[in-house]
Amino acid sequence: MSIELSTKYGQIDISNDVIATVAGGAAIDCYGIVGMASKNQIKDGITDILRKENFSRGVIVRQEEDRIHIDMFIIVSYGTKISEVASNVQNKVKYILDHTVGLSVDSVNIFVQGVRVANP
Repeated sequence: MSIELSTKYGQIDISNDVIATVAGGAAIDCYGIVGMASKNQIKDGITDILRKENFSRGVIVRQEEDRIHIDMFIIVSYGTKISEVASNVQNKVKYILDHTVGLSVDSVNIFVQGVRVANP
């Protein structure tokens, strides 16, 4: 599935994987984020930190009519205020997707999958 944008020059199709990768990259730059967690780890009960090339596995992009919703599965650093980290991720992902891809995102839902002690 992809998102279609129409411009005066023609049509642009953006894959959901591209949007997920951009969103994951924006999230990982936020203070307090240790990494992204796989969205399939909910069943297993095991949370592994995804590598840079797998950020899209921790992000779900949903399109309902003309609205775009993003679900993100993150792992936060121990000692940070989870609500502030989640709020920062939401704001940054919306900003980056708006300025980089030109998408207006309606919601960014954050699912905290774990808390990790950062390595010294």
